[in-house]
Amino acid sequence: MNHYYLKTCRKSLLAGVAVAMLVPATAWAEDAAETEPDHNAIIVSATKQGTSLQEASISVSAVSVEDLQAANITEITGLNGTVPGLVVAKSGGGERMVSIRGIGSETPENLNAQPGVSYHVDGVYIFNSIAANAAFIDVGQVEVLRGPQGTTFGQGSTGGTINVVTRAPSLTAVQANGRAGIGNYDTYQFEAGLNLPVSDTLAVRVAGQHYEHSGYSKATDVVGIGEYDLDDQDETAWRASLLWQPTDRFTAQLNTIQFHSDTHGPAQKNIEDPEPDPRVLSQDFPGLSIIDTELYYANLEYEFDFATIKSITSYQKLFSDQRWDADGLTADLFYDLTYNPLVFGGIRYDHVATWQSNNESWTQELNLTSNGDGPFQWIVGGVYLWTKNEQYVLEYRGSDDNLLRPIIPSDTAWDDDAIQYLTYATLQSVTREAWAAYGQGTYDLTDRLSLTAGLRYNYDKYSGTSDSMSGGTVPYTSGAFLQPSNSPGLSGDHVTGKLALEYELTPDNMIYASYTRGYKPGGLNSNDTSFSALGFETGIRPTYAAETVNSFELGAKNQFFDGSVQLNASAFYYDYSNMQFLDEDAMLFGEGTANAPSAEIYGLELEGFWDITPNLRFDATVAYLHGEFTEKYLALDPADASAAQIAAGYPDYLYWVNFYNAVLAREAARADIDGNDVPKLPEWQGSAALTYNAPVGPGELTARAQYIYRGDFYYRVFNNPVYDFTPSYEQVNLYLRYDLDGPPLFTSVSVTNLFDKAGVNSSFSDPYGSAQGFRTYIPPRQVIFSVGFNF
Repeated sequence: MNHYYLKTCRKSLLAGVAVAMLVPATAWAEDAAETEPDHNAIIVSATKQGTSLQEASISVSAVSVEDLQAANITEITGLNGTVPGLVVAKSGGGERMVSIRGIGSETPENLNAQPGVSYHVDGVYIFNSIAANAAFIDVGQVEVLRGPQGTTFGQGSTGGTINVVTRAPSLTAVQANGRAGIGNYDTYQFEAGLNLPVSDTLAVRVAGQHYEHSGYSKATDVVGIGEYDLDDQDETAWRASLLWQPTDRFTAQLNTIQFHSDTHGPAQKNIEDPEPDPRVLSQDFPGLSIIDTELYYANLEYEFDFATIKSITSYQKLFSDQRWDADGLTADLFYDLTYNPLVFGGIRYDHVATWQSNNESWTQELNLTSNGDGPFQWIVGGVYLWTKNEQYVLEYRGSDDNLLRPIIPSDTAWDDDAIQYLTYATLQSVTREAWAAYGQGTYDLTDRLSLTAGLRYNYDKYSGTSDSMSGGTVPYTSGAFLQPSNSPGLSGDHVTGKLALEYELTPDNMIYASYTRGYKPGGLNSNDTSFSALGFETGIRPTYAAETVNSFELGAKNQFFDGSVQLNASAFYYDYSNMQFLDEDAMLFGEGTANAPSAEIYGLELEGFWDITPNLRFDATVAYLHGEFTEKYLALDPADASAAQIAAGYPDYLYWVNFYNAVLAREAARADIDGNDVPKLPEWQGSAALTYNAPVGPGELTARAQYIYRGDFYYRVFNNPVYDFTPSYEQVNLYLRYDLDGPPLFTSVSVTNLFDKAGVNSSFSDPYGSAQGFRTYIPPRQVIFSVGFNF
């Protein structure tokens, strides 16, 4: 499809949407003006100014705790389908790749690269995507801001921001909640929370939860075990919060969240697996996933007459140990798959013995927000971030029968016998410092027209050490087999911001137009590459550039008929430059981050509800999205590179026999991505729910049916039809709850994935192993019965 046609479609779409958003609002303005506005609107704290969802000149969704429970959403992946434009796709080792409107992270497990969707708990930035699941404890609501948040959040939020808001302590009354659930797959869920006002100025809230279930999938041939559960859950978390409010002007809240998970890891099914059942995997290696997180943070707030000053301080720790079957097959199946008649042999196994991450982080933010109801509202602030991330990776690949090679310490001697069996190992540490200053203000030009403008200055600095080896060989004659050395430092700065006009048609109807700019900083590639070693014009470069997006958006926020109908709409266009993605190099083990020069993304999103009767409510969301790369770039798919070198007679273990010819074979497999779809961008996505709520007998009945649709997309920039194509899926959820009038008790039953669809969450090629293709699936049908209390 040519670019002229696409741009014509885009302009027509934006113009049509602008008219569509304006006309109904104007047509109903007379009716709406005669009614009072709804003052019970949802407040979105992620704006950092406590803005009403209906008054914010951004695309934002708020998912309530009731919606989370009804859909049995206990971790971030469950948000798929509930928010327009949001995709959460699993990657190797269970990492979650979060994208909004096609912008997220295309550099899995990269210490240097930042996410494209920033993740927060009560405004505290969470550094590692592996820790994202730990945030879902004692949740009040989950806020999703779509589009670049270049002023108040800065780098790392080119696609948007997710903020998990927890339940705050209360000084007014004793409060308690609890729930116990049981279901199929040996599911057990326990939640409890207690709020205690200790005095007029001091309150404490504590909460805990434990979730477990057996595996949704199983591996059939794990060495020494046989059948082995995968996609299981066994996690425990608790949270404590202390609120001190000695005066009406000063508030201090101290918080901690502790999380532990110990499972067999995700089910990643090789697309070459001969077993037709998507939840039965022919694998032989015992996967493992251990995650421990600690989060401590303090929110201090003092209210002056003219403004309120806030301080947010946090300290975070993460330990993660991931192990998985990188070939995704049994030894015999993988041998047959990799058999090469040129060398009369194949490979029997490729296993990631350990992928350990240790992260330690500090954050400090200060901001000053205006008080009062004057025509000018503003916020100014500054942020400092410091984080150190360490990784240790061991991968074994071979043709022998010892499938369970040991996890050797990082200080193992260079001449230890175990070293010869390693295919790849790395030990690296990256320290990042960043600081930013920002300011944003909104000025009421008239009673109905306001102008918002904001700027942010961002500065980032990277330093660290790294060493890696491959093929079981090391260059040392003494000391440890890995000896990290200092990496060249990297620093950079960038200015981002926002400009928006907002017009209030009526107290219940507004339209806005905005321009925002977001960015992610560049970084370092630590591997030697064909670009530097052989002088190729292509190949992984020593550094990669910052990623930027210029966003243009038109939107409308509307309530009609005394607030019984709400319809929010937005149309946007992104000019996207230097998308950071994981590219392959012609040199073996030379993968790294590269920049796709240019892409454009545009779309339309609708979100709203209709209170059909006082007892019946209809909620719906829909998103149409399109994005493609618009400039020539020769990228190398690891799967294509591996196939090319093998076809030329150079499997990995013979790569070095005729090194230059093997490199040329891989280099010839490059393909132009111009015209390819932007990854993780379904053309259509949406949800619809019908909720009935009414008194029945001695209590109140709530019944809810939900439909979710997520369209197909390509997982990576290569658009490989075999490895990257992720098909669409549909899901139906049911929920029934009964609350007694007298005692504060309730019972409920939730059924998720009613028709037991094996919907594909993601299709991907493992970039760090043998370039095998994998699929992960959404959970099967779950039926959970719960009893609980809430007072």
